[in-house]
Amino acid sequence: MPEGPEIKRAADKIAAAIVPYRVEEVWFAFDHLKPYEAVLKHKTVIALEPRGKALLTRFDNGLNIYSHNQLYGKWVIRTAYSYPQTNRQLRLAIHNAHKSALLYSASDIEVIEDDMLAHHPFLHRIGPDVLSDWITPPVILQRLKDATFHRRRLTTLLLDQHFLAGLGNYLRSEILFVARVHPAKRPVDCTPEQLHALAVAAIAIPTQSYKTGGITNDLGIVAQRKAQGDRRDQYRHWVFSRVGQPCFICGSLILKEMAGGRRYYYCPSCQPR
Repeated sequence: MPEGPEIKRAADKIAAAIVPYRVEEVWFAFDHLKPYEAVLKHKTVIALEPRGKALLTRFDNGLNIYSHNQLYGKWVIRTAYSYPQTNRQLRLAIHNAHKSALLYSASDIEVIEDDMLAHHPFLHRIGPDVLSDWITPPVILQRLKDATFHRRRLTTLLLDQHFLAGLGNYLRSEILFVARVHPAKRPVDCTPEQLHALAVAAIAIPTQSYKTGGITNDLGIVAQRKAQGDRRDQYRHWVFSRVGQPCFICGSLILKEMAGGRRYYYCPSCQPR
């Protein structure tokens, strides 16, 4: 499933194609959404807003298209009314005079009025988005200390969108490594220095991933490895998907474990239990 940086990068591409342009046509695959096609026709798209792993397409008449890609959804930008050859099912199309934004394979699509966004079952429960302009380490630090979260294991907590929106599997491993925190710990088990490091890394790592197209490793190491001819998968991450390979910091072999059916990675030396 795409994580926050990938959703935000996708939103940037979609926004470049449809914001702030007047819509020629909106098409929905689902019958219950068909009445909105006429309501949104000739309206203007005013913003594309990532909300965790969901996306809001906002219109100037107070309506919003909510979409969540889940595992298989994919946005495609094309010249107006041209469609790619694909076996995917088209679920949503937004056409203007120059471009078409096409959403394939997603099943979680709704139309929501502005004043109902705060009551949406997903949107009203998600935590602060780690890529929001207003998010700061003190905000995250306060949540780490909150009684709702401070006794939960970090491997679970960092995937919980109610805690922080936009984090996912690879970001979880990378944040824990950069903060030098063992994955088995809970916030209540951490030192004040570790909690501060977690709060800083929870913003810094997703932000770097967004800016670099998915690279979470130190950019100096990345440049060095590129220069010596390494493949991208050999230098992209600090620990994620690097089981059995040496840690970039200490040389210890990276370990892989599972929690809730999902894999995570860590360095046993840099992240002692």
